[in-house]
Amino acid sequence: MNDKQLSPGPTELHRREVSSDDELLILVDGEDNITGYDTKINVHRGAGRLHRAFSIFLVSPCFRVLLQKRSAQKPLWPLYWSNSVCSHPRRGEQADTAVHRRLDEELGVKAELSLLYEFIYSASFEDVGSENELCKVFAGCVPLDYPVVANPNEVEDWEWVAIDEIETRIDRQPEQFTPWMLLEWERFRQDEYRDFRWVIDRDRRSRAAG
Repeated sequence: MNDKQLSPGPTELHRREVSSDDELLILVDGEDNITGYDTKINVHRGAGRLHRAFSIFLVSPCFRVLLQKRSAQKPLWPLYWSNSVCSHPRRGEQADTAVHRRLDEELGVKAELSLLYEFIYSASFEDVGSENELCKVFAGCVPLDYPVVANPNEVEDWEWVAIDEIETRIDRQPEQFTPWMLLEWERFRQDEYRDFRWVIDRDRRSRAAG
């Protein structure tokens, strides 16, 4: 397993703007039709406005999942454990572009990703604001020794965790996880991790062929 790395200072990767309150996100209806644009801070106020988002799960060939602990700087669910990466496409940006951008910005990772499914959910965090998202869920396979370098502005901590250990943590302390992580994990649990197995099997076939 690789040594865990949190960037100790401003590198070229982390000098780039990763996110800002005034970046424009994509508002949609329940059928994913664009209805307009608004700033990130506005779409998360109150009950939130429905907007596009994505979640990424990185899995290893030995069925471990990279979980991240969100930065203390996050206004919503700071220091909660969540999936590998979660964010939003910006105005004029397609999801396929946004997911790879964000993987690089948060973890310094490049990986082939596959869209698994999408769903709509909403959740409120205390009196601070809410998520109200049409979320596309992606997964990709990378080895345990991949040189992950987490952006300290976004990630407090990260860990490769075995699937059965994630099950145990969620069952014992669900309050430590973001609401979207819990919803997404329930989907994987119902499918007996079929989607993860498919991603890992595809990666194995690709490596064998290449």
